[in-house]
Amino acid sequence: MTLPATTLQLRSLVSRNGELTLSLSEDAIPQPAAHEVIVRVEAAPMNPSDLGLLFGAADLRTAKASGTASRPVVTAGVPEAAMKSMAGRLDQSMQVGNEGAGVVVAAGASPEAQALLGKTVAVLGGAMYTQYRCIAAAQCMPLAEGTTPAEGASAFVNPLTALGMVETMRREGHKALVHTAAASNLGQMLNRICLQDGIALVNIVRKKEQEDILRALGAKYVCNAASPNFMQELTDALVATGATLAFDAIGGGKLAGQILTCMEAALNKTAVEYSRYGSTTHKQVYIYGGLDRGPTEFTRGFGMAWGMGGWLLFPFLQKIGADGAAKLKARVAAELKTTFASRYTREVSLVEALGLDQIAVYSRHATGEKYLLNPNK
Repeated sequence: MTLPATTLQLRSLVSRNGELTLSLSEDAIPQPAAHEVIVRVEAAPMNPSDLGLLFGAADLRTAKASGTASRPVVTAGVPEAAMKSMAGRLDQSMQVGNEGAGVVVAAGASPEAQALLGKTVAVLGGAMYTQYRCIAAAQCMPLAEGTTPAEGASAFVNPLTALGMVETMRREGHKALVHTAAASNLGQMLNRICLQDGIALVNIVRKKEQEDILRALGAKYVCNAASPNFMQELTDALVATGATLAFDAIGGGKLAGQILTCMEAALNKTAVEYSRYGSTTHKQVYIYGGLDRGPTEFTRGFGMAWGMGGWLLFPFLQKIGADGAAKLKARVAAELKTTFASRYTREVSLVEALGLDQIAVYSRHATGEKYLLNPNK
């Protein structure tokens, strides 16, 4: 096929005067080097990690639309108190989109690149909110015959994050898991993995309908943080499972501390003797998301054997090395349409993604409202 000379790309810029600007830029499509391919991007998920870069710390309640029908522009104010967190990206036009999928329409001269020509591939490489992406062949995962770009769009971030949580549990000597915001696409994947692998998983949600989603998947332990008996219900689930490791997508607020408190209470129910320093069993909460941007608050009522820290996918993959990462990716490829299947509520084009009505929906990170971007729609 004849490639166009340019590609439309979604970009995000936070200026020093405290304004976010979202726009579409027209960039030249480069000639692929020997080891590179050109992918016509037909599907890219709008994950929380992508939206974090897209919107930065902007207050979307101030969002305004301008530009034209084919080149919309969205601006929004960034609160002065949040500007410090944006210091590393000020006045830089940022490319968005961690992953996606599409068809290889041009390839460099190397055998590895040529072997992908015409294939549908999943890609992890950043800057995926674009019509055409030039990328190293090594960063592409060929999809099985009959797999659509939409089915392969989320082949990396959520699946590898869910598998990474389980692998972290095993490597750090825990026997069960706790997960918050557990009815998300990622949470549903984690449930399927744990059911397959025989791992006890305690799911924490906020709404009755989210409980129903997980129980329909076969989840045994689901605790609703809105319940007046939440702390007791969580403690009971921790006694039953022995979970001493949690992954928290919320970040802010009191939930991480509440989980540690309930872990300590569960351990004390089986303690054979009293210790004024609390249980000697290490309890760990890893914060991997920021659905609540407020401060993390906790009261130290869980002894001295505890930890609270951050966890991110890419540093974890570096830690386990190429062989460890390859094993996780192989499982994803084999179970892409089952364990690691993702579901989307709406597919939008680049132009539609900059509509204020659409932003109002997908920026909420609400369960059951995950969007799929198709740059070539």
